[in-house]
Amino acid sequence: MSFLGEFKAFAVRGNVIDLAVGLVIGSAFGKIVSSLVADIISPPLGILIGGVDFSNLSLTLRQAAGDTPAVTLNYGLFIQTIISFIIVAFAIFVVVRAINSLKRKEAEAPSAPPAPSKEELLLTEIRDALRQQNAAGRTDQP
Repeated sequence: MSFLGEFKAFAVRGNVIDLAVGLVIGSAFGKIVSSLVADIISPPLGILIGGVDFSNLSLTLRQAAGDTPAVTLNYGLFIQTIISFIIVAFAIFVVVRAINSLKRKEAEAPSAPPAPSKEELLLTEIRDALRQQNAAGRTDQP
């Protein structure tokens, strides 16, 4: 098989396509969560702690001097990233929990009992025949 043929077989394999779809959806989901944290959660949280905007929280390590910009430690952005991570982790937890719940319900669903083996069928026929003989009044047993 040629190099190009091997690559084609690899690229169209189901796992690679699933991974690509997951990556695209994950990227879009990340943008949604970032917007949720930055635009919805952070402003009210900032009001609760005194009107502070997390993205502007920083500690200046060295002041700007001439053309050299200031060196800052942007811990507000870090806090915002942590909140974003917690929301993403919680959302994934909820989705995985729902999927596991569906799998448990599917596993708990009553399934048809397995078909009896040939031996079991033969023993059942023998049992039924003996019952019929006993019911017919055969009393020749000791």
